[in-house]
Amino acid sequence: MGDPRIGRIGVRLLACTQTCHHFAESIRMSDKTPATFAVPDKAITPCGINHLVLNVRDMEESHKFWTEILGFKQVGDLKAAPDRPNPPNMRFYSGEKDGLSHHHDLALVENKELPEPPRDFKMFGNPTAINHVAITLPNREAWLSQLAFMQSKGVEFGRRVDHGMTHSLYISDPNGYGVELLYDLPREVWEGDIDAALNWLRPLPTEGPEALVDEVEDNPVFTAAGDD
Repeated sequence: MGDPRIGRIGVRLLACTQTCHHFAESIRMSDKTPATFAVPDKAITPCGINHLVLNVRDMEESHKFWTEILGFKQVGDLKAAPDRPNPPNMRFYSGEKDGLSHHHDLALVENKELPEPPRDFKMFGNPTAINHVAITLPNREAWLSQLAFMQSKGVEFGRRVDHGMTHSLYISDPNGYGVELLYDLPREVWEGDIDAALNWLRPLPTEGPEALVDEVEDNPVFTAAGDD
C-alpha cells in the first residue's frame, strides 16, 4: 500500500499549480495595451507616497540614526548582480503597521560628496532640497514614549508644536534633513476645514519636562463655514 502522504503532497501540488495557472491567466487578461483603456481627462489621485529615498553622506551614521534613534528596521540592501557588479551603497528600511512591515518605507543611498549639514536647526531657509520628512507614530502614547526616549539619548529637539491636525516634534538627521515625528489627531478634529487646521499652530518648549507635556483637552475643532 502506498504512502498516503504522497497523495496529499500530489493534491497540494495540483492545487498550487492550478492557483499559479489562474494567477498567470489573470495577469494575461489584465495585461492590456494602453489603447484598450479609456484615457481619463485628469490625473488619477494616488493613495499617497509609497517610500522615500534619501542621499546620505555617511551610511553607518545615518543607519544608526534611522534604526537606533527612530526605530526603523533594515529589510534589505542593494546587492551586486551580473548587470550591476558595483551597486551603490543602498539600504532599505521599513516601519511597522498593524504588526506588519512594508516592503520599504525608506531607502538610504550613500553619497560622500554631499555638502556639510547646516550647523543649527531651522524650519525654513536651510540649503537642503528636502525641508522635512514626517513620520507617524501609532498613537499618542507611543509618540510620547518616543519623545522621552530621544530626550534620554540627548537628541536635540529643534521645534515642538501642536498643529491643528497633528502634535509634532521636529529634529534634524545627520545630513541636515528635517524629521517630524507626529501623531494624528482624530479626523473629526480637522476634516471640516483642513486649510484652517494646517494654518493653526501652538509653539511649545523644546527642553526639559515641559517638552513632553501634551495637551489633550484644549485643542480646537475645525468646521466648515456655516457648520457651527
